[in-house]
Amino acid sequence: MKKLRLATVFSGIGAPEQALNKMNIPYDIVFACDNGERELQLTKEEIIEEANKKEKDINDYVKELYNNLKKINYVKKSYMANYDITEEKWYEDIRFIDGKKYKDQVDLLVGGSPCQSFSIIGKRAGLDDARGTLFYEFARLINEIQPNFFIYENVLGMLTHDNGNTWKHIKEIFESLNYEINVNILNSKDYGIPQNRSRLFVVGFKNNNVNYREPDKIKLTTKMKDYLEEDINPKHYLGQKGFEFVTNPKYKNRARVNQDIIQTQKANQQFNWNGDFVFEPLAKVKNNEKIMNRAYVGNWNGQIGVIRQLTYRECLNLMGFEKAFKIVVPNVPAYRQIGNSIVVNVLEAILESAFNAMRGVEWKKLD
Repeated sequence: MKKLRLATVFSGIGAPEQALNKMNIPYDIVFACDNGERELQLTKEEIIEEANKKEKDINDYVKELYNNLKKINYVKKSYMANYDITEEKWYEDIRFIDGKKYKDQVDLLVGGSPCQSFSIIGKRAGLDDARGTLFYEFARLINEIQPNFFIYENVLGMLTHDNGNTWKHIKEIFESLNYEINVNILNSKDYGIPQNRSRLFVVGFKNNNVNYREPDKIKLTTKMKDYLEEDINPKHYLGQKGFEFVTNPKYKNRARVNQDIIQTQKANQQFNWNGDFVFEPLAKVKNNEKIMNRAYVGNWNGQIGVIRQLTYRECLNLMGFEKAFKIVVPNVPAYRQIGNSIVVNVLEAILESAFNAMRGVEWKKLD
């Protein structure tokens, strides 16, 4: 049985891998790449020049530079703990991946580019911002690797940035790659997850005769409460300051409690989980001494109770991740990684449509 050959950049915690696992599609990871939100101060050209002077392999030298930052790549830590990949297949920086090395060796390339450059509350510098130009690196890899198909994801702010000129330019670059381009705006609440998160997806096919259709919407049959855990660590419960902030009508657009469909923030997806909270009546927690010693008991909508954050696992559940996903990093990076991910169910829907479009595809579902 032929396995799908998968490569990802800005790999995060592996949403494409999760989708393929859930679909029972066997795959091999060709490479993955993520700098874990660490940045080098040197330019690409300066790094190449220094590597040549020191007569070092460019990617070995890049790893050395990132190690010298003395900052942990928590994304890599999460990825390595959950997927079958060797150190040799992991890249720290997309700018130094030689795509020609992988020409015709990748079936599916998945990635995005850091959304900060295009997000509604970002610097509004777009393609002039150093992070924005990483889009060109993604396009370069498509051109050099020539994958059978690719999926590119980003926030909707890209479409309106600079009065639409940014997206016009990016779309032109995609179209210049001689791939059949399909542009979809998909919301996770339309694909089985009670989360209001719309994202831009570009799906490109090397074969220009592919008849790809936007994935059919699925009726939502679950609510946020269906994804919640029973045994909650007391650290997730709010004190008085947090409780009063969350329940203050003045901040209702920033904090939502007990929503059937959670409303992740639209502007900067790194902080999606800061806005959704769970109210629990006092009767449910009053016998738990650890919770009562930490939580502030207050009034919300005429009820007495406590308020807590969503747990890491609940956030993963609401992103469509499998229960087997291991959480191996601390509090802040865990929430950031989950919030930065793609919703797995949306990727499943895209992949299903892509496989149906590529008739005669050789990757088969496992029985």
